[in-house]
Amino acid sequence: MQSLENQFLIAMPTLGDPYFNKTVTYICEHNEEGAMGLIINLPVNITLSDLLKQIEPDENEQSASADSQTTDTNIAESNIDLTNSLEQLVLTGGPIAKQRGFVLHSSQQGWASSLSLSDELMITTSKDILMALGTEKAPKDFVVTLGYAGWGPGQLEQELQENSWLTTPADIEILFNTPIELRWKKATEKLGIDLAHLSSEVGHA
Repeated sequence: MQSLENQFLIAMPTLGDPYFNKTVTYICEHNEEGAMGLIINLPVNITLSDLLKQIEPDENEQSASADSQTTDTNIAESNIDLTNSLEQLVLTGGPIAKQRGFVLHSSQQGWASSLSLSDELMITTSKDILMALGTEKAPKDFVVTLGYAGWGPGQLEQELQENSWLTTPADIEILFNTPIELRWKKATEKLGIDLAHLSSEVGHA
């Protein structure tokens, strides 16, 4: 079995499930037991800043924040860009465990709770990295999702045979630097697909 880990799963118009219509999913895990991924282009109507306001930091994190107040004042100007990063929208990662937060971020040492997915990407569900977002400790690039997409044994392989999805190697540029509403279009362009032609062919196979 060929693993699709570190690949984009691109929903085709033939996919019957409206939830996944024109979605791009980053596959985090894929083996004989099934697959798990995060949709990267379905925004929730909430910014990362608003989400973080709802999360209670641990006591040791509150203490660390208090100790660093003086330093934060001195680097106020550099924090402007850090604050702007918190204005990005949180994403719907999938229909499973929608209350659970996932952080997909660029590789960075020092996060013991993060699992390496590739040389460029790591993933975590830990609160410590969530609380670090918007600060100098945060990874250079990150997206936050609520929930994830999952497939049982053989399910994804079957859907691929039905031409419900196409796959392409994950692209950091699309993941972190492409506007959410353009990610499906950019991912399909990587495959050399004419979207207008593809849509017109649906139902005529």
